[in-house]
Parts: sequence; structure tokens; C-alpha cells
Amino acid sequence: MDNITNLGILEEPSLCFSSLNTSCLKINYPLEVRVFLYILFSTFSLITVIGNLLVIITVIHFRQLRTSTNYLILSLAVADLLVGGIVMPAGMIRSVETCWYLGSTFCKIHSSLDVTVCTASILNLCIISLDRYYAVCHPLLYYSKMTPTSIRFMITVCWGISASVGFGMIFLEINILGNEDLYYNNFVCEGTCMVFQAKVGAMVFSTLCFYMPALIMLCVYMKILHTAQRQARAIQSTNAQMKTAGEKATMSKSERKATKTLAIIMGVFVTSWVPFFICNCINPFTGYSVPPVVFDVLIWVAYFNSTCNPIVYAFFYSWFRHAFRVILSGEIFLAHSSHTKLF
Repeated sequence: MDNITNLGILEEPSLCFSSLNTSCLKINYPLEVRVFLYILFSTFSLITVIGNLLVIITVIHFRQLRTSTNYLILSLAVADLLVGGIVMPAGMIRSVETCWYLGSTFCKIHSSLDVTVCTASILNLCIISLDRYYAVCHPLLYYSKMTPTSIRFMITVCWGISASVGFGMIFLEINILGNEDLYYNNFVCEGTCMVFQAKVGAMVFSTLCFYMPALIMLCVYMKILHTAQRQARAIQSTNAQMKTAGEKATMSKSERKATKTLAIIMGVFVTSWVPFFICNCINPFTGYSVPPVVFDVLIWVAYFNSTCNPIVYAFFYSWFRHAFRVILSGEIFLAHSSHTKLF
């Protein structure tokens, strides 16, 4: 930190509350750096809110899209909208100012909401992968397995688990069990708002909220990809003598597109969340040596997954793109626009 200060990247550290002896240290970024970060984080937040709000309006407004499957996407969009509209703005102030000025009570509420909506976003992605598994791999069983009742139940369980983890962990202080003295003696000061985790808490939280859903998603999407490729080869083999060379090329292109879509879905999710959860698990076992600024960077990378979800999970569908054009052009305010045929 001293070397960075000497290079002029940071100004001399000060206190978050200069009148309090129990105040945390404040890292002073130069004005131009703070302005740049505010613009960057505000842009992320705005894009996240607008993108997910478009998805929510689309599913609710257009009757043709009011299906059980799309209600899963709606649930995901609600979680990601809360990330962009509630979690990101307060997190932006904390990251740029390096101090928390919004009070200890709101710190607990914000931290609880942060964990809740991020967990809900991850679990919703997991449910969507299961929905697509039955749609692709067991189409004959799809409507008997993924009924409106079962989907409502899965969404309820998803949000119930997320809220229990988020608010239970923070308000009951389950996250610091076993390390209470270390936490209160070394990490608590005026102007901080962090989610401290003991070794057991970090492992249980990371496994429940990320590693298990990620493993399920990976296995499911690998199975979907394998099934899609097998079906494509079967169609090619059955109709080999009836197809022209051009038609064969079209089938190959379709297969490549399916592979690319699944790669993007898993790639964005893994790239966004893996670095944060690796550090989250390692930190308690290395004497909490990971610098707070590194956690700040990693959590914003993770937040970016909520920015990408509307693009990856909605913009890939032509009927969603049609719906967005109707909304953005103002046609949504016309009579009977909810009956617009999107596909």
C-alpha cells in the first residue's frame, strides 16, 4: 500500500470518521479515479436494471409468453433486477469511497439482500438448466414433470433458500461462528460493511450457494449438448441420401450454434462467479490475507453476471427480441398489444 501511495496512484490514507478513534482507515482514490469508477459502476447498474426490466415487462405483458418456462426466466430477471437496482448502487458507494456511510442497520440489510438476490440468481439459473434438460433430453416427459405447480414450487424453494441463507447468515451471525473474537477484535470498526466468514461458514455457504448449483448446471448442460449432438447425427444419418451437400452444411451449422450457445451460458456464469468463490473459500484458511480491494473487484465481476443474463437467456430468443422492439418503439401502449403474435 505504501508503494502504491508513493507512485501517486493513491493519496495518503485517512479515517472514515475523523472524530472517532474506532474509525476504519479510508483509502483515498484521486478524484479522476473516483469519477471514472462512479461512471463505470453506474453504467453496469443501469444496464442491469434496464435489461432485466425489459424481460419482466415482456413476460408479464405479452400473453403468448405467459408460460411456465418463461416464469423461470421472469424469476431470474427479478433477482438480477434487484442486484442492479438495490445491491449495486450501495455497493458502488462502498467500493469507491472505501467506507460505509449508510449506518450499521442498513449494512446488515444490504449484506442480507446482496447474499439473497445473488444466491437466488444462481439457483434460478440452475432451475432453468433442469427445465431445458427435460425439454431436450426427455421431451415426452416434459409436460408431466415441468408442470406449472412444480415450477411454482421450485421458484418458491429457490427464493426461500436464498432468503434463509442471506438474512439468517447475517442477522443470526452464523457466518462468524467459531471466529467471534477474531472478528470483533480485528475487523469491526466504524465505516466498514463486510461479510466476514469463518472457515466452516465459508465452505458451507460457498458449497450450498455456488459449487453444488454449478456442478448440477455443468452436468445438465453436458448432457443436453450430448443429446442434441446425438439427435443431429441421427437425423443426418436417417436422411443422408435425401439431403444435398448444402443441407448437410446447414445441419452442421445448427449443431455448432447449439454448442456455442451452451458454451456461452456456462462460460459467462463460471467466469463471473468462480474467482469470487475461490477467494471466499481460501481467505479464511490463509489468515484473511486477501486484500479487501481484490474482493471488491471480484464481487463486481460476479455482479456482471446479472448484467449478462438478460442477454444470454433472453436476447437469444427471437420472440423476446420482437417483444423488446414492440416495447422500445412504444407499440406496447397500443390497444390489444398484449395479444401481439411474437412467433
